[in-house]
Order: sequence, then structure tokens, then C-alpha cells
Amino acid sequence: MAQFVDWDLAAATAGALSKSGPRVSYAEATEVVGDLRRLTDEAAGHVADYTGLRSQVSHPPVRVVDRRDWAATNIAGLREVITPLVDRLSGNRRPGPLTEAIGSRLTGVQAGTVLAYLSGRVLGQYEVFSGDPGQLLLVAPNIVEVERKLGADPRDFRLWVCLHEVTHRTQFTAVPWMRAYFLGEVQAFVDASQSSEHLVERLRRGVATLSDAVKDPESRTSVLDIVQTPGQRAVLDRLTALMTLLEGHAEFVMDGVGPQVIPSVERIRAGFNRRRESGNPLEKAIRRLLGVDVKMRQYAEGRKFVHGVVERVGMDGFNKIFGSPLTLPRLEELGDPDAWVARVHGPAAATPTAG
Repeated sequence: MAQFVDWDLAAATAGALSKSGPRVSYAEATEVVGDLRRLTDEAAGHVADYTGLRSQVSHPPVRVVDRRDWAATNIAGLREVITPLVDRLSGNRRPGPLTEAIGSRLTGVQAGTVLAYLSGRVLGQYEVFSGDPGQLLLVAPNIVEVERKLGADPRDFRLWVCLHEVTHRTQFTAVPWMRAYFLGEVQAFVDASQSSEHLVERLRRGVATLSDAVKDPESRTSVLDIVQTPGQRAVLDRLTALMTLLEGHAEFVMDGVGPQVIPSVERIRAGFNRRRESGNPLEKAIRRLLGVDVKMRQYAEGRKFVHGVVERVGMDGFNKIFGSPLTLPRLEELGDPDAWVARVHGPAAATPTAG
């Protein structure tokens, strides 16, 4: 098996480069952990009542982690995804001694550096690669840091974050086929890679692509663009549609539940949106190259789609989207809720309901 990434070094690099986060006393840290666990349970009830979706499997308790733990968990997940992709690209040939000795370490440092950067940005995540049914992660230092920067009420902000992340957990545990479908699409992406293309040439093309993106501030290129074969683009279209739906649904639920249970939600939303849009030029370039900006657009585009569908057929009608992979929105339908409603509910349903 080809060893192109030194995963142990990646984890060590991420741990070394990850900042510790805001200063808190032991008592404060204990209080934050307890708060997040309690608010996760509270959010679960709100999400179930609002969406009508209820978990059909038992799931482990929320894991409240620091930045290093988050990076380590995601490196383990990346290992599960990237290793078969690299094996396919290399035709399962072992690299030469120099490549394995130096190249894998270089790539490990690069992967660890990326995860260290992201570990300081992510507030929470439903991580599905490490086991069934997945695990909910909340990154306590980042949550505390952002709530302080926004001047937000801690209880309100923490519940707001929990609403979003618990919605993701609900999507994967209330819809029996969701996790298997997502992992199947990831595998399809791997299977669609072309082992005939020389790995070195692909990496060179990737470096050139990233270089062009840095030079062009208006570029929408991300790291995803350097690994796509024609077959992978088709899979990526389906994954993009799925992730846009899931992110938009979580945002829609936050906005729907928030005003009922979070007194300062409007202030939090306004401040958080400004935070998403801010950043120095270097940070903006990094976010673009890592695909973070794509995720930000998914929030807005997905929320608009979900709102449009619910406006036309109500929440129960929207939930038909989770009936099977065939009822998921196609990429082109995300900008046209009427098209999805007409396909799934029939043409007569594709008009907004009164009130």
C-alpha cells in the first residue's frame, strides 16, 4: 500500500500548530463543558419538535473537544477517505524510498497545517467517518472565543450553535439511509479517479491551479478543483447538492427555532454574519483555497431553497426530501424550488401556500 501521507506526523503537526484558545480557568472550562452538554439535549428537543424528524438510532453523547482533539479526529477521518484515493491514483504501487521517506512527511506536514488552521475556525461538526452512527463534536475553545468577540450572551450563543449541530446529527440519525448514502458517494468519488494519470503530473497541475487562484482575487477555485476527473465531477455535483441541502436545512432550523428560545438571536445572527464575511486578504485566500467560501455560499443557497420548499408544501411536504436518495434535490434544483416540488409533489403543488 502506498504511503503518501505520514498521518502520525500530520496529527503531531496539527497538535503543535493548533492554538490553545482563549484563557479560561478550570472552573470556567468545566462550566462550559457542562453547559454545552445540557444545551445539546435542549436543542435536540427543539429540533425534533420543529422539524418533525426524530432519531431512529441511539447515538453517543456529544463530545466537547479542544482544537487538538478536533484535528486528531478529523485526521483519522481523512485517513479513511484519502488513503484509498491515493492508492487508486498510484495503482497501488509503493513510492520509491526517497518519496516515501520525504514526500509522505512533507504531505503530512501540509495536511496537519491545514487541519490546524481549520481547528481554530470550526465551532462544531457531526463527524460520520469514525463509526456508525457518527459523533457530534463541539469545539469549546472556539465557541467561547467567538461568543466573547461578538459580546454575545453565553447561554444564547451556545444554544444557537447547538441548534445547528444537532440538526446535522438529526439529519444523519433520523434518516436511516443518509450516512450510508453519503459514505457511498465518497467511495464513488474515489472509484471515479483515474489511476492512469500519473500522480506527479496531477500534483503539478494542482500546484499550478492553486497558484492561479492566489493571483486572481476573484477566483472561485478550491482544492476540490484539482482532483476532479469527469466521473468525479458528476459525483461532486451530487455531493454538493447534498451538502448544500444539509447546511441550508440546519440554517433554516436555527432561524426558525431561534426566535422562540433565544432572546438575543437577532443580534447573534447579525454579528456572526459579519464574522463570516470578514477576514484579512491572506485569510480570505486561504479560506477560498480550502473551499471554506464554498461552504459559506452553501449556507445561504441552501437556506433559500429550504425556505422556498417549506413555503410551498409545508414542513411535512419538505420532509419528503428525506424519503430516499431519489427525492434529494438535484444541483440545478437548488436555485429553483418549484422544480423540486413539481418533480416530487406534482406540478400543482409548485406554488407558495397562503399564510
